[in-house]
Amino acid sequence: MNKNQIRQVIVLSVISCVALFYIEQILEVSYVLKTSSKILLFLIVPVLFIKIVLKEKLMESLRLNQIDVKGLQLGIGLGILSMIVVITAYVLLQNYIDAEGIILDLQERLNITLETYVFVALYITFGNSLLEEFYFRGFIFLKFYQSGYHWLGYIFSSALFAVYHVAIFATWFSFEIMLLALAGLFIVGFIFCWLNTKSNNFLNSWILHICADIAVVSIGFYLFWTL
Repeated sequence: MNKNQIRQVIVLSVISCVALFYIEQILEVSYVLKTSSKILLFLIVPVLFIKIVLKEKLMESLRLNQIDVKGLQLGIGLGILSMIVVITAYVLLQNYIDAEGIILDLQERLNITLETYVFVALYITFGNSLLEEFYFRGFIFLKFYQSGYHWLGYIFSSALFAVYHVAIFATWFSFEIMLLALAGLFIVGFIFCWLNTKSNNFLNSWILHICADIAVVSIGFYLFWTL
């Protein structure tokens, strides 16, 4: 990508994340509508940008036509480690987390119940993780990185990834935990980006993301059952 296209991606991605925050936190729409909006902004819009503006074939643009299975072993190993870290962090910090507030937010704002949480958990683990890795790492970071804008790709992608997530669960934690989450998400985003330079596509970070989400939704099941 040239400098003008880089600027277009930056503006487009910031607008998309702000729009999703507005849809979720201000409009407080149902989970189905929120998910539909995310598919539009994180999948359809970037795919159209790749095809119309960059004039590239999607699979080739994302380097999904040259997958090295051995190159994905690092993602699997770190994924297992991430599950341990997430669960350990919850055990250590659970006294600082408003578990009842989280469940209440899911039930009242997103209309999620224990019965529907099963489907939500499956979507988060496999669908949502795919959308986010395609968007933040495939569409933003790797396109920047492959265009020679290495540090811009690392910093912008990781920062946007962190702020986007913190904005979504802004009402869940105390200010101190929010700052810790922001720093943690930025570091996680940075690691995800680095991981994908080893495979030259976003599959490694997707595998890692899936494993981390398995731990997160498992904690969610625990909260639903015990509260």
